[in-house]
Amino acid sequence: MPDIERLPYVADVARRFAVLADEPWAAWLDSGYPEGGGRYDVCVAAPYARLVTRGNITELTDAEGGLVTAGERDPIDWLRDMLGETAHAGPQPFAGGALGYFGYDLGRRFENLPRRPAPDAWPEMAVGLYDWALITDHAARRSWIASAGRDPRGDAVWRDRLTALREPPGLPAVRRPARLGPLETNLSRAAYDQAFDRLQRYIHDGDCYQANFAQRFSARLDGRPWEAYRWLRAHSPSPFAAYLNYPFGQVLSTSPEQFLEVNGRHVTTRPIKGTRPRGRSLAADEALATELRLSPKDRAENLMIVDLLRNDLGKVCRPGSVRVPRLFALETFASVHHLVSEVRGELREGVHALDLLRGCFPGGSITGAPKRRAMEIIDELEPDRRDVYCGSIGWIGFDGAMRTNIAIRTALWRDGQVSYWAGGGIVADSSAAAEYQETLVKAAAFFRLLGVAPDANGPMLATV
Repeated sequence: MPDIERLPYVADVARRFAVLADEPWAAWLDSGYPEGGGRYDVCVAAPYARLVTRGNITELTDAEGGLVTAGERDPIDWLRDMLGETAHAGPQPFAGGALGYFGYDLGRRFENLPRRPAPDAWPEMAVGLYDWALITDHAARRSWIASAGRDPRGDAVWRDRLTALREPPGLPAVRRPARLGPLETNLSRAAYDQAFDRLQRYIHDGDCYQANFAQRFSARLDGRPWEAYRWLRAHSPSPFAAYLNYPFGQVLSTSPEQFLEVNGRHVTTRPIKGTRPRGRSLAADEALATELRLSPKDRAENLMIVDLLRNDLGKVCRPGSVRVPRLFALETFASVHHLVSEVRGELREGVHALDLLRGCFPGGSITGAPKRRAMEIIDELEPDRRDVYCGSIGWIGFDGAMRTNIAIRTALWRDGQVSYWAGGGIVADSSAAAEYQETLVKAAAFFRLLGVAPDANGPMLATV
């Protein structure tokens, strides 16, 4: 039976999640409250089933990690079956269901692109089935545990943690991990410019009219990934952030971008296109914000992706229901200003949230348009797989609701090796120097975590 346990409201959810942070498959979908501007925090641990996709094979394991079965079946279809019949929607945003990540490379299945194997690749999908969740609603100043009653182990799983979650201990001051070597990039400045020129030729030849192009930064760190995440969120709070602790590595995301949200039959996506850094003074900051808000190039770039997402939503939404209530809205974050638009629609009868995810994945704001050709060009020009970066992190509830981000501003940590990507949309009138600088602006919080400050020519970067 469904169950709810009220807890005292704690504004600093990091204190509560610290109780769970070191457990395998623990996850925190972080609203960034208060500076990040989000409302709900969702913390989970101890899933009763796990789905992990590597290449064509998806493995289903039980609560202890024992293999139940494996096969080449479409992982999205498999996940939908695991969620079962859609439950009645309750008042809480999430009362159990699937939570985890869908990596960028999972999109190869949906866009019929060849695999891009790598010996150190992350799984294309890693999702747990969670019977319970700790929810914090900052607007209502309420915290509670919601349980769906589907785990055969019963409520003992979360009740074992209840005392510590009810009165969580304080946390030590945030400390930056020590960097053990140079910051590296998979593209030298010269290689970036060469790839940029190639991309421009594709655009002028009509292959695509926008493509997202990214570089990957990496370094070795000495410390705990959980502490590094605490440092990142303190310096770059974001409304769609996340910390995921897997046996094979940790995901540290401070994403500002919502991908897909489903409430009932209502769908919302909020693409970001257009970026400026924050100014060093109030006057400079306002000037940069105004420059972005009025920029014809950035508005055109944003509109291209809005049109792509309108088309994607149209695959699964009721005809005539797709609309754009917000276009080119300026939103300000810790390190950057962004142009954000909003596209809404209403799902057709019989369409599940996972059908929407498949139809829109990966998000158009981090591929380009047309999507399939842009992805082919990305494959050609970027030296490495994107793994989780530019995929999506979030949840799909037993009630059919869904909330996911675009996994930008995201670091992957494995055995002390940390990777972080930054990119931007390239269009016909883009400048290589400006686009390269934009990647550095977007990676600013990561650079501060490492204690480095590369300039537009990347003198602090050691090329792998």
